[in-house]
Amino acid sequence: MTNSYESPFCTRYASKEMQFLFSADKKFTTWRRLWVALARAEMKLGLGVTAEQVAEMEAHIEDIDYNKAAEYEKKFRHDVMAHVHTYGEACPKSRKIIHLGATSCYVGDNTDIIIMRDALKVVKRKLVKVIDQLAKFADKYKALPCLAYTHLQPAQLTTVGKRATLWCNELLMDLEDLDFQLGRLKLLGSKGTTGTQASFMELFEGDTDKVKKLESLIAEEMGFDGVVPVSGQTYSRKIDFAVCQVLAAIAQSAMKFGNDVRLLQSFKEIEEPFEKNQIGSSAMAYKRNPMRDERICSLARYVMVDVLNPAFTAGTQWFERTLDDSANKRIAVAEAFLGVDAILNIMLNVTDPENGLVVYDKIIRKRVMAELPFMATENIIMDACKKGGDRQVLHERIRELSMEAGAHVKRDGLDNDLADLIAAEPMFMVTREELDEIMKPENYIGRCPQQVEEFIENCVKPVIEANGVSDDVAEINV
Repeated sequence: MTNSYESPFCTRYASKEMQFLFSADKKFTTWRRLWVALARAEMKLGLGVTAEQVAEMEAHIEDIDYNKAAEYEKKFRHDVMAHVHTYGEACPKSRKIIHLGATSCYVGDNTDIIIMRDALKVVKRKLVKVIDQLAKFADKYKALPCLAYTHLQPAQLTTVGKRATLWCNELLMDLEDLDFQLGRLKLLGSKGTTGTQASFMELFEGDTDKVKKLESLIAEEMGFDGVVPVSGQTYSRKIDFAVCQVLAAIAQSAMKFGNDVRLLQSFKEIEEPFEKNQIGSSAMAYKRNPMRDERICSLARYVMVDVLNPAFTAGTQWFERTLDDSANKRIAVAEAFLGVDAILNIMLNVTDPENGLVVYDKIIRKRVMAELPFMATENIIMDACKKGGDRQVLHERIRELSMEAGAHVKRDGLDNDLADLIAAEPMFMVTREELDEIMKPENYIGRCPQQVEEFIENCVKPVIEANGVSDDVAEINV
């Protein structure tokens, strides 16, 4: 325990991997890599930068003196210049050419793009594995009939596996959006103070080809296929919004999944994993609360609201830049990633094929059979019509019997006896044994098994083949 605030994302929720991506070490070593890339490109293009200086800078990427940087920042009130001077002390031969021609956003914005790219790759890897695990669950239970709901009222039947494809499909939609945003991420490049590249035109004595080549060399070294075509001092803050929108969409899909599981656990049909020594309630010892899915929903709500931050930031940038984005974006973007990382960690646990969701098939069937007589009435009417019955008379009578059976269930607390009431009516020309055959749940699931198989084959399998499945395990701290 400490006497200062600690983010729950770090102490309880997000993985060490994702935390590192938004750490000081990742940020400031990336700044130094960008300064190396700039110096190397300037050397290749004929400026007064030597191979010895580049080598010296490369040798000191990792050994950051944070105490010295803090002293400089206190003096200068400028984080980039603080690190320029700190780096310069570590690299005396290179000190005079570090940050040559650049503005603060050269390191700040390019680093933000690099970190978002790396973080999206982590999210994608975990998202693909969750999709794979849900698909396996769907396939396993593709033919197990269960109640389907509209308005949270029993409607017709579906299967446990078919319902899982709905969760899986939304995550596939999110993956498609993620791939799109990841594929179009580009560095800011070396645009200068207002995006005109005037400082570099001065350095290269008006040689526009060298100024353009400088950016392409930097982008290549940092693993990008290009830079943004135009900018002010910063890249468009709409990029932050677009990335966070993908994260918010994943949170939406996760919340849908989490809420469905919470409801199913209330029905005692499906439960999330519950560990041997886990305590559900400090007062009610018998409780088995769906705490993992509740946490998914809680974190998802945070991420979905958080996306408003980059939206407002993008809309309130003045001309070529203002600084009211900085404090907001360094919190909002980081926490959106940390939140989704935590959500996916939990989903990896809950959907684990070996130790994840627990399905109680006997309870599911019991709940199906309590409602199935109502759902079978149309088939019963049709069969009676084939035997010569009057459709309108049959419909009215079965409506009356349905109301009677419903009253027995809701008013008297009895079992659904609609099948017995129908069998006792001569006009339906059907025996109780024949009704039992009619009311087999498997008769009312339509193409569910085939839909699951087709979905996995046509939608999930190509994604898994294209990306592979990682060996990530769920990181749940508490």
